[in-house]
Amino acid sequence: MARIQRAIRRKWQAGGVRILIVDDDEHLARSLKRGLEAEGYATDVALDGTDGLWMAQESHYDAIVLDIMLPGLNGYRVCDALRAAGNWAPILMLTAKDGELDEAEALDTGADDFLSKPFSFVVLVARLRALMRRGRRERPVVLTVGDLRLDPGSHRVWRRDDEVSLTPRQFSLLEFLMRHPGQTLSKSNILDHVWDQAFDGDPNIVEVYIRHLRKKIDEPYGRASVQTVRLVGYRLDPDGGR
Repeated sequence: MARIQRAIRRKWQAGGVRILIVDDDEHLARSLKRGLEAEGYATDVALDGTDGLWMAQESHYDAIVLDIMLPGLNGYRVCDALRAAGNWAPILMLTAKDGELDEAEALDTGADDFLSKPFSFVVLVARLRALMRRGRRERPVVLTVGDLRLDPGSHRVWRRDDEVSLTPRQFSLLEFLMRHPGQTLSKSNILDHVWDQAFDGDPNIVEVYIRHLRKKIDEPYGRASVQTVRLVGYRLDPDGGR
């Protein structure tokens, strides 16, 4: 760690735009480093998730290139930890080829963009430039409805002081309900926002997820905040059925 810290300090003295590359493929990481430095960027490399997280927390970076499959901590956990700590440096996550689930989870955990391997270096640089033009995004406001809290940035939920574990889809459903407290939302409206407008599966999937959500945020606490409005839809009662 001391060696890495000294190297970072020397790099910092040069100023300019700084990018952190976190990838356990040493050949690829060094190649990206050479290419980005030829573009005029100062770069640092971490070959595992543990070092990558430490470096990102210890120093200011204008952007982070983060692989998913890493020893120590995977890219999802690194991204989630940074967002939970309030670090909003733009993150470009490297995903597997044709990895739609990887891409979705990358965005769900707080990445700003993703690029599938193998990729064009020219495209990677263009994506980084676009992210840095946008700058660091502000941390999303924590939503509060009664004693239920949801942090969109870190993807965490609490009932009172208890943290509740939700799947990404359950989280998205609860977030949609919490953004419209006391408002009745139709099943089709929920499908359009939590799934997407092109969803052509069974609309009763909403009922399944509502039931799962109740089992996690209501039933263990003697609440009935997720309510069914017969023949209309669902709403989140701010009083939680207290």
